[in-house]
Amino acid sequence: MDGSEKPPRGSAAHRVEAALLEEIAAGGIAAGERLDETRLAERFGVSRTPIREALSRLAAQGVLESGEGRGMRVAQYSREELAQMFEAMHEIEALCARLASQRLTLLARSQIEVAQAECKAAAEAGDLPRYLRANEEFHLSIYRAIENPYIFEIAADFRRRTGPFRAKKFADAGDLVASAESHDDLLEKIFSANSNIAAEGMRQHMAASFLRVLAAN
Repeated sequence: MDGSEKPPRGSAAHRVEAALLEEIAAGGIAAGERLDETRLAERFGVSRTPIREALSRLAAQGVLESGEGRGMRVAQYSREELAQMFEAMHEIEALCARLASQRLTLLARSQIEVAQAECKAAAEAGDLPRYLRANEEFHLSIYRAIENPYIFEIAADFRRRTGPFRAKKFADAGDLVASAESHDDLLEKIFSANSNIAAEGMRQHMAASFLRVLAAN
């Protein structure tokens, strides 16, 4: 199987790929960190074949890159590359906020609010790994609200690639609380049903995040 062929949903390769994607996006695996096939096989209780398939898929998506020898590592980016990625991410996130404000259903709003409640709970507990997972779900729930799978995948791809870098911006529990509180202001603008206000709110949110990421990297 090459990187262009997606493993069947429910297969060992799909399960490994999904788990690693979530961990990388939440910053649980750092940029530049090497992934060992043998250890991954032991961790997931599978042979090395589905591990190789999953790693090949992640490399095709730009999440992983070739390391020393034949190994794979989480992709690393220069400050210039990060700046370029965040420039694109900045506009895509603003578009998602704009469309979400126009298309928001009661169900979508409820899902966003549940994700935000989890962000607050994790922040108050000072639990960084939990907060990173909740923060990912918060943004993904906004993407889902627009009900456009093509835009969703583009936005989610940038979050996957920048996850290890965004995780570094949280230095202490105070940063988690401040981030969760900034979500409240953003949601007020998205829930206002004014698409221009929603887009500008997301731009401000992403600009502040971008500055912290560059400072931490």
